[in-house]
Amino acid sequence: MSKQEESLTRAILIRHGQTVWNKGDRFRGQIDLDLDDVGLMQAQAIASRVGHWPVSHLFSSPLKRAWQTAQAVADLMGLQTQQLDGLNDINYGQWQGRTPAEVAAEQPALYHQWRTQPNLVIFPEGESLDQIRIRATTALEDLLAKYPGETMVVVSHKVVCKLLVLHVLGLDTSHFWNVEQDNGAINILEVRNNMLVAALVNDTCHLKNIRTEKTIS
Repeated sequence: MSKQEESLTRAILIRHGQTVWNKGDRFRGQIDLDLDDVGLMQAQAIASRVGHWPVSHLFSSPLKRAWQTAQAVADLMGLQTQQLDGLNDINYGQWQGRTPAEVAAEQPALYHQWRTQPNLVIFPEGESLDQIRIRATTALEDLLAKYPGETMVVVSHKVVCKLLVLHVLGLDTSHFWNVEQDNGAINILEVRNNMLVAALVNDTCHLKNIRTEKTIS
C-alpha cells in the first residue's frame, strides 16, 4: 500500500457473518441473533483480511451478529468496538421472523411491491428503505468528516450496506435489488478528490474456503 493510499479517508464497510436465519431465509431486521458456526468462521476470515489495512477505528451496529463480527476484528487488531446506532438493521415490523413465502401468502400485493418497487414499501409497523438510507448515510458521512485521512471499519447489515453502496454510486433506492451484499462481504468506500468512491463492492474472496448460503430477503 502506497503512502498516498494510506492517507486516504476510507470506510471498510462489512456485512456481518452468517446466522441460522440466513440459512432459513427469514426477515431478520432488528431481531437480535448470534452468528452461527459458519458466521464465526467468517468473522475470523474477515478479521484476517482487514488486518492488511491501517485501521484506526471500529464501529458496529448494536445487534449481536454485527457486534460479534466486529469483535473478531477488534481482538486481532487491538481495537475497541464502538456502537453506532445509525448502522442498525431495518425494522421489518410485522414481517420480522417470517419467511418470504409466509409473507407472500398473507400480503401478496405488498410482497410483490417489495420485490418490484422496494423504494415504495413501508413495512407494517416498521420502516421504509428511505428512512434507513437517511440514518445510515448520515452516520457514514459523520464518520468520514470526523476522521479525515484515517481508515475505519464499519460493520452493519445487508439492507444498510446495500443502501450505502447505492448512495456512493449516486443511485436512488429503487435500485435496491441491483446491489448484492453477501454474508461476510467487504466493501471499500474511499474519499478521492473530495468524492466518495466505491473502490470495492461485495468482495467475498476471503471466504472462499468457507461454505456460505445466499438469501434473497
